[in-house]
Amino acid sequence: MLRIGVVGGGQLGRMMAEAGAGFDARFTFLDPTDSPCAALHGRHVQANWNDSAALESLAQDSDVVTFEFENIAADAVAHLASQCPAFPPAKALETAQDRWAEKSLFRSLDIPLPPVAKIDSQSDLDAAIAEIGLPAVLKTRTLGYDGKGQKVLRETKDVSDAFEELGSVPLVLEGFVDFDHEVSAIAVRGRGGETRTWPLSRNEHRKGMLHCSIPEPGHPLQALAEDYISRVLTELDYVGVMAFEFFAVEGALLANEIAPRVHNSGHWSIEGAATSQFENHLRAVAGLPLGTTERLVPCAMLNVIGALPERDAVLKIPGTRWHDYGKAPRPGRKIGHITVLAFSDEQLSERIEAVEKLLVNDLG
Repeated sequence: MLRIGVVGGGQLGRMMAEAGAGFDARFTFLDPTDSPCAALHGRHVQANWNDSAALESLAQDSDVVTFEFENIAADAVAHLASQCPAFPPAKALETAQDRWAEKSLFRSLDIPLPPVAKIDSQSDLDAAIAEIGLPAVLKTRTLGYDGKGQKVLRETKDVSDAFEELGSVPLVLEGFVDFDHEVSAIAVRGRGGETRTWPLSRNEHRKGMLHCSIPEPGHPLQALAEDYISRVLTELDYVGVMAFEFFAVEGALLANEIAPRVHNSGHWSIEGAATSQFENHLRAVAGLPLGTTERLVPCAMLNVIGALPERDAVLKIPGTRWHDYGKAPRPGRKIGHITVLAFSDEQLSERIEAVEKLLVNDLG
Protein backbone atom coordinates (compact mmCIF):
# COMPACT_ATOMS: atom_id res chain seq x y z
CA MET A 1 0.00 0.00 0.00
CA LEU A 2 1.24 3.47 -0.94
CA ARG A 3 0.37 6.25 1.52
CA ILE A 4 0.10 9.66 -0.14
CA GLY A 5 -0.45 12.92 1.72
CA VAL A 6 -1.93 15.85 -0.17
CA VAL A 7 -1.99 19.45 1.01
CA GLY A 8 -5.33 20.70 -0.27
CA GLY A 9 -8.59 18.87 -0.80
CA GLY A 10 -10.01 20.32 -4.02
CA GLN A 11 -10.82 18.74 -7.35
CA LEU A 12 -7.17 18.24 -8.32
CA GLY A 13 -6.61 16.19 -5.20
CA ARG A 14 -9.82 14.30 -5.89
CA MET A 15 -8.66 13.38 -9.39
CA MET A 16 -5.24 12.36 -8.04
CA ALA A 17 -6.97 9.94 -5.69
CA GLU A 18 -9.11 8.55 -8.50
CA ALA A 19 -5.93 7.93 -10.52
CA GLY A 20 -4.26 6.32 -7.50
CA ALA A 21 -6.94 3.66 -7.02
CA GLY A 22 -5.07 1.28 -9.32
CA PHE A 23 -1.95 1.55 -7.16
CA ASP A 24 -3.81 0.61 -3.97
CA ALA A 25 -2.88 4.09 -2.75
CA ARG A 26 -4.32 5.53 0.45
CA PHE A 27 -4.78 9.30 0.56
CA THR A 28 -4.83 11.80 3.39
CA PHE A 29 -5.96 15.33 2.57
CA LEU A 30 -5.04 18.34 4.70
CA ASP A 31 -7.65 21.03 4.15
CA PRO A 32 -9.29 23.64 6.43
CA THR A 33 -12.82 23.33 5.02
CA ASP A 34 -15.54 21.16 6.52
CA SER A 35 -16.07 18.84 3.57
CA PRO A 36 -13.56 19.29 0.72
CA CYS A 37 -14.54 17.46 -2.45
CA ALA A 38 -11.44 15.22 -2.35
CA ALA A 39 -12.46 13.80 1.04
CA LEU A 40 -14.75 11.36 -0.80
CA HIS A 41 -11.60 9.40 -1.69
CA GLY A 42 -9.49 9.57 1.46
CA ARG A 43 -9.03 10.63 5.04
CA HIS A 44 -9.60 14.32 5.73
CA VAL A 45 -7.51 16.19 8.31
CA GLN A 46 -9.19 19.52 8.95
CA ALA A 47 -6.50 22.10 9.65
CA ASN A 48 -4.94 25.14 8.05
CA TRP A 49 -2.64 24.35 5.14
CA ASN A 50 0.28 25.91 7.01
CA ASP A 51 -0.50 24.41 10.44
CA SER A 52 2.90 23.07 11.57
CA ALA A 53 1.50 20.32 13.83
CA ALA A 54 -0.89 19.12 11.12
CA LEU A 55 1.86 19.16 8.50
CA GLU A 56 4.13 17.12 10.76
CA SER A 57 1.36 14.60 11.37
CA LEU A 58 0.72 14.40 7.62
CA ALA A 59 4.39 13.67 6.98
CA GLN A 60 4.47 10.94 9.62
CA ASP A 61 1.41 9.22 8.13
CA SER A 62 2.61 9.39 4.50
CA ASP A 63 5.22 7.73 2.31
CA VAL A 64 5.27 10.85 0.15
CA VAL A 65 3.54 14.23 0.31
CA THR A 66 2.47 16.49 -2.54
CA PHE A 67 0.18 19.50 -2.94
CA GLU A 68 -2.64 20.35 -5.31
CA PHE A 69 -2.52 24.16 -5.29
CA GLU A 70 -0.10 27.00 -4.60
CA ASN A 71 -1.45 28.72 -1.49
CA ILE A 72 0.66 26.68 0.90
CA ALA A 73 3.79 28.50 2.09
CA ALA A 74 7.04 27.34 0.50
CA ASP A 75 8.53 27.09 4.02
CA ALA A 76 5.83 24.56 4.89
CA VAL A 77 6.81 22.38 1.91
CA ALA A 78 10.46 22.65 2.93
CA HIS A 79 9.50 21.54 6.44
CA LEU A 80 7.55 18.61 5.02
CA ALA A 81 10.56 17.63 2.92
CA SER A 82 12.69 17.46 6.06
CA GLN A 83 10.29 14.84 7.46
CA CYS A 84 9.52 12.71 4.38
CA PRO A 85 9.77 12.89 0.59
CA ALA A 86 7.74 15.94 -0.53
CA PHE A 87 7.34 17.03 -4.16
CA PRO A 88 7.30 19.31 -6.11
CA PRO A 89 10.20 21.06 -4.32
CA ALA A 90 9.74 24.18 -2.21
CA LYS A 91 11.93 26.18 -4.60
CA ALA A 92 9.50 25.58 -7.45
CA LEU A 93 6.53 26.61 -5.35
CA GLU A 94 8.27 29.75 -4.13
CA THR A 95 9.12 30.74 -7.70
CA ALA A 96 5.63 30.14 -9.06
CA GLN A 97 4.01 32.08 -6.21
CA ASP A 98 5.78 35.32 -7.20
CA ARG A 99 5.29 36.55 -10.74
CA TRP A 100 8.47 38.63 -10.64
CA ALA A 101 10.55 35.67 -9.47
CA GLU A 102 8.91 33.62 -12.21
CA LYS A 103 9.72 36.16 -14.93
CA SER A 104 13.26 36.48 -13.60
CA LEU A 105 13.68 32.70 -13.89
CA PHE A 106 12.55 32.79 -17.52
CA ARG A 107 15.02 35.55 -18.30
CA SER A 108 17.89 33.68 -16.62
CA LEU A 109 17.16 30.63 -18.80
CA ASP A 110 16.89 32.66 -22.04
CA ILE A 111 13.20 31.90 -22.43
CA PRO A 112 11.49 34.76 -24.30
CA LEU A 113 8.67 36.61 -22.55
CA PRO A 114 6.61 39.76 -23.08
CA PRO A 115 8.00 43.09 -21.82
CA VAL A 116 7.69 43.15 -18.03
CA ALA A 117 8.45 45.57 -15.18
CA LYS A 118 8.47 45.29 -11.40
CA ILE A 119 5.99 47.73 -9.82
CA ASP A 120 6.20 48.83 -6.18
CA SER A 121 4.53 52.23 -6.43
CA GLN A 122 2.38 54.40 -8.69
CA SER A 123 5.52 56.20 -9.83
CA ASP A 124 7.04 52.84 -10.85
CA LEU A 125 3.89 52.18 -12.85
CA ASP A 126 3.99 55.55 -14.57
CA ALA A 127 7.63 55.02 -15.54
CA ALA A 128 6.96 51.48 -16.79
CA ILE A 129 4.02 52.63 -18.91
CA ALA A 130 6.26 55.23 -20.51
CA GLU A 131 8.69 52.46 -21.47
CA ILE A 132 6.39 49.52 -22.27
CA GLY A 133 3.38 51.45 -23.56
CA LEU A 134 -0.32 50.64 -23.70
CA PRO A 135 -2.23 48.39 -23.69
CA ALA A 136 -0.68 46.44 -20.83
CA VAL A 137 -1.77 44.15 -18.00
CA LEU A 138 -1.11 45.01 -14.36
CA LYS A 139 -1.02 41.97 -12.05
CA THR A 140 -0.40 41.29 -8.38
CA ARG A 141 2.87 39.46 -7.84
CA THR A 142 1.16 36.86 -5.66
CA LEU A 143 -2.22 35.13 -5.24
CA GLY A 144 -3.79 36.05 -8.59
CA TYR A 145 -5.50 33.32 -10.63
CA ASP A 146 -8.34 32.86 -13.15
CA GLY A 147 -8.21 36.53 -14.07
CA LYS A 148 -8.29 37.76 -10.46
CA GLY A 149 -5.76 40.25 -9.09
CA GLN A 150 -5.20 41.99 -12.39
CA LYS A 151 -6.34 44.92 -14.48
CA VAL A 152 -6.04 45.60 -18.18
CA LEU A 153 -4.75 49.12 -18.87
CA ARG A 154 -5.92 50.27 -22.28
CA GLU A 155 -5.87 54.06 -22.04
CA THR A 156 -3.99 56.67 -20.04
CA LYS A 157 -6.97 57.19 -17.75
CA ASP A 158 -6.77 53.52 -16.70
CA VAL A 159 -3.29 54.10 -15.24
CA SER A 160 -4.24 56.73 -12.67
CA ASP A 161 -4.56 55.18 -9.22
CA ALA A 162 -4.23 51.67 -10.68
CA PHE A 163 -1.57 50.80 -8.10
CA GLU A 164 -3.96 51.69 -5.29
CA GLU A 165 -6.87 49.96 -7.02
CA LEU A 166 -5.02 46.64 -6.89
CA GLY A 167 -4.30 47.07 -3.20
CA SER A 168 -0.99 48.97 -3.15
CA VAL A 169 0.81 45.62 -3.09
CA PRO A 170 3.83 44.48 -5.15
CA LEU A 171 2.81 44.18 -8.80
CA VAL A 172 4.19 43.40 -12.23
CA LEU A 173 3.30 45.16 -15.47
CA GLU A 174 3.26 43.01 -18.59
CA GLY A 175 3.17 44.37 -22.11
CA PHE A 176 0.09 43.34 -24.06
CA VAL A 177 0.72 40.46 -26.46
CA ASP A 178 -1.16 40.24 -29.76
CA PHE A 179 -0.83 36.47 -29.87
CA ASP A 180 -2.06 33.94 -32.42
CA HIS A 181 -3.29 31.56 -29.72
CA GLU A 182 -2.46 30.36 -26.21
CA VAL A 183 -0.94 26.95 -25.55
CA SER A 184 0.07 25.00 -22.49
CA ALA A 185 2.84 22.46 -22.25
CA ILE A 186 2.33 19.91 -19.51
CA ALA A 187 5.30 17.77 -18.55
CA VAL A 188 6.23 15.36 -15.80
CA ARG A 189 9.70 14.76 -14.34
CA GLY A 190 10.55 11.77 -12.19
CA ARG A 191 12.88 11.56 -9.22
CA GLY A 192 15.70 10.37 -11.48
CA GLY A 193 15.25 13.14 -14.04
CA GLU A 194 13.19 11.19 -16.60
CA THR A 195 10.85 13.60 -18.38
CA ARG A 196 7.72 13.10 -20.48
CA THR A 197 5.59 15.79 -22.16
CA TRP A 198 1.99 15.63 -23.36
CA PRO A 199 1.01 17.19 -26.71
CA LEU A 200 0.61 20.95 -26.58
CA SER A 201 -2.92 22.04 -25.77
CA ARG A 202 -4.52 24.99 -27.51
CA ASN A 203 -6.44 26.95 -24.88
CA GLU A 204 -9.40 29.31 -25.12
CA HIS A 205 -10.13 31.64 -22.20
CA ARG A 206 -13.32 33.58 -21.49
CA LYS A 207 -13.30 36.42 -18.96
CA GLY A 208 -9.90 35.28 -17.73
CA MET A 209 -11.00 31.68 -17.10
CA LEU A 210 -10.09 28.63 -19.14
CA HIS A 211 -13.04 27.55 -21.29
CA CYS A 212 -11.64 24.83 -23.53
CA SER A 213 -8.39 22.93 -24.06
CA ILE A 214 -7.68 20.86 -27.17
CA PRO A 215 -4.46 18.80 -27.42
CA GLU A 216 -2.75 19.08 -30.79
CA PRO A 217 -0.21 16.33 -31.56
CA GLY A 218 2.28 17.54 -34.14
CA HIS A 219 1.91 21.19 -33.17
CA PRO A 220 4.77 23.03 -34.93
CA LEU A 221 5.93 24.56 -31.63
CA GLN A 222 5.98 21.29 -29.66
CA ALA A 223 9.76 20.85 -29.74
CA LEU A 224 10.38 24.47 -28.74
CA ALA A 225 7.92 24.20 -25.84
CA GLU A 226 9.58 20.99 -24.67
CA ASP A 227 12.97 22.70 -24.74
CA TYR A 228 11.75 25.63 -22.63
CA ILE A 229 9.91 23.52 -20.07
CA SER A 230 12.89 21.17 -19.80
CA ARG A 231 15.12 24.13 -18.91
CA VAL A 232 12.77 25.08 -16.08
CA LEU A 233 12.33 21.52 -14.79
CA THR A 234 16.10 20.98 -14.70
CA GLU A 235 16.85 24.33 -13.07
CA LEU A 236 14.33 23.70 -10.29
CA ASP A 237 15.34 20.02 -9.87
CA TYR A 238 11.64 19.39 -10.27
CA VAL A 239 9.65 16.24 -9.48
CA GLY A 240 6.02 15.87 -10.51
CA VAL A 241 3.76 17.45 -13.14
CA MET A 242 4.28 21.06 -14.20
CA ALA A 243 2.23 23.19 -16.60
CA PHE A 244 3.85 25.98 -18.63
CA GLU A 245 1.53 28.45 -20.36
CA PHE A 246 2.74 30.24 -23.50
CA PHE A 247 1.59 32.77 -26.04
CA ALA A 248 2.14 31.56 -29.60
CA VAL A 249 3.24 34.56 -31.68
CA GLU A 250 4.31 34.32 -35.33
CA GLY A 251 6.00 30.94 -35.02
CA ALA A 252 7.56 31.67 -31.64
CA LEU A 253 6.61 31.18 -28.00
CA LEU A 254 6.50 33.81 -25.28
CA ALA A 255 6.40 32.56 -21.70
CA ASN A 256 3.36 33.45 -19.63
CA GLU A 257 3.50 31.44 -16.39
CA ILE A 258 4.18 28.08 -14.77
CA ALA A 259 2.01 26.07 -12.40
CA PRO A 260 3.87 23.56 -10.16
CA ARG A 261 1.07 20.99 -10.12
CA VAL A 262 -1.43 19.14 -12.25
CA HIS A 263 -3.31 21.65 -14.34
CA ASN A 264 -6.79 22.41 -15.64
CA SER A 265 -5.62 22.36 -19.26
CA GLY A 266 -4.45 18.76 -18.84
CA HIS A 267 -7.75 17.26 -17.70
CA TRP A 268 -8.35 15.87 -21.19
CA SER A 269 -5.57 13.36 -20.45
CA ILE A 270 -7.79 11.33 -18.08
CA GLU A 271 -9.60 9.71 -21.02
CA GLY A 272 -7.57 11.04 -23.94
CA ALA A 273 -3.97 10.06 -23.17
CA ALA A 274 -2.13 6.80 -22.62
CA THR A 275 -1.30 8.03 -19.09
CA SER A 276 -3.17 10.88 -17.43
CA GLN A 277 -1.39 13.83 -15.83
CA PHE A 278 -2.75 12.67 -12.46
CA GLU A 279 -1.39 9.14 -12.71
CA ASN A 280 1.99 10.36 -13.94
CA HIS A 281 2.18 12.91 -11.11
CA LEU A 282 1.68 10.09 -8.62
CA ARG A 283 4.22 7.91 -10.42
CA ALA A 284 6.76 10.73 -10.34
CA VAL A 285 6.43 11.73 -6.68
CA ALA A 286 6.36 8.08 -5.57
CA GLY A 287 9.50 7.22 -7.56
CA LEU A 288 7.71 4.90 -10.00
CA PRO A 289 8.45 4.62 -13.75
CA LEU A 290 6.63 7.24 -15.81
CA GLY A 291 3.91 6.33 -18.29
CA THR A 292 3.78 7.36 -21.93
CA THR A 293 1.93 10.58 -22.74
CA GLU A 294 0.66 10.29 -26.31
CA ARG A 295 -2.87 11.35 -27.17
CA LEU A 296 -5.06 8.35 -28.00
CA VAL A 297 -7.88 10.01 -29.98
CA PRO A 298 -8.97 13.54 -30.92
CA CYS A 299 -10.35 15.05 -27.72
CA ALA A 300 -11.03 18.23 -25.78
CA MET A 301 -11.85 19.43 -22.27
CA LEU A 302 -14.52 22.01 -21.51
CA ASN A 303 -14.83 23.58 -18.07
CA VAL A 304 -18.12 23.69 -16.21
CA ILE A 305 -18.21 26.98 -14.31
CA GLY A 306 -20.75 28.33 -11.86
CA ALA A 307 -23.69 26.07 -12.80
CA LEU A 308 -24.09 22.52 -14.07
CA PRO A 309 -25.68 21.83 -17.44
CA GLU A 310 -28.33 19.14 -17.72
CA ARG A 311 -26.31 15.95 -17.28
CA ASP A 312 -28.41 13.57 -19.36
CA ALA A 313 -28.44 15.98 -22.29
CA VAL A 314 -24.64 16.17 -22.22
CA LEU A 315 -24.23 12.40 -21.98
CA LYS A 316 -26.52 11.85 -24.97
CA ILE A 317 -23.81 13.46 -27.10
CA PRO A 318 -21.53 10.63 -28.27
CA GLY A 319 -18.01 10.64 -26.85
CA THR A 320 -18.73 12.78 -23.80
CA ARG A 321 -17.41 12.05 -20.30
CA TRP A 322 -18.97 13.81 -17.28
CA HIS A 323 -16.86 15.03 -14.33
CA ASP A 324 -18.80 16.57 -11.43
CA TYR A 325 -16.45 17.72 -8.66
CA GLY A 326 -19.16 17.67 -6.00
CA LYS A 327 -18.70 21.38 -5.27
CA ALA A 328 -21.50 23.82 -4.49
CA PRO A 329 -22.31 25.97 -7.55
CA ARG A 330 -21.51 29.66 -7.40
CA PRO A 331 -20.61 32.26 -10.05
CA GLY A 332 -17.06 31.95 -11.32
CA ARG A 333 -16.35 28.63 -9.57
CA LYS A 334 -15.06 25.58 -11.46
CA ILE A 335 -17.43 22.80 -10.46
CA GLY A 336 -16.72 20.21 -13.15
CA HIS A 337 -15.50 19.53 -16.64
CA ILE A 338 -16.60 17.58 -19.68
CA THR A 339 -14.24 15.57 -21.85
CA VAL A 340 -15.20 15.14 -25.50
CA LEU A 341 -13.76 12.24 -27.53
CA ALA A 342 -14.05 11.69 -31.28
CA PHE A 343 -12.65 9.76 -34.23
CA SER A 344 -11.69 12.80 -36.33
CA ASP A 345 -10.98 16.49 -35.88
CA GLU A 346 -14.14 17.36 -37.80
CA GLN A 347 -16.26 15.15 -35.57
CA LEU A 348 -14.57 16.61 -32.50
CA SER A 349 -15.49 20.15 -33.57
CA GLU A 350 -19.11 19.10 -34.05
CA ARG A 351 -19.28 17.48 -30.61
CA ILE A 352 -17.61 20.43 -28.89
CA GLU A 353 -20.18 22.75 -30.46
CA ALA A 354 -23.01 20.52 -29.26
CA VAL A 355 -21.67 20.53 -25.68
CA GLU A 356 -21.13 24.30 -25.71
CA LYS A 357 -24.80 24.84 -26.53
CA LEU A 358 -25.69 23.04 -23.29
CA LEU A 359 -23.25 24.82 -21.00
CA VAL A 360 -24.77 27.40 -18.68
CA ASN A 361 -21.43 28.69 -17.43
CA ASP A 362 -21.83 31.57 -14.98
CA LEU A 363 -18.53 33.43 -14.97
CA GLY A 364 -19.65 35.98 -12.39
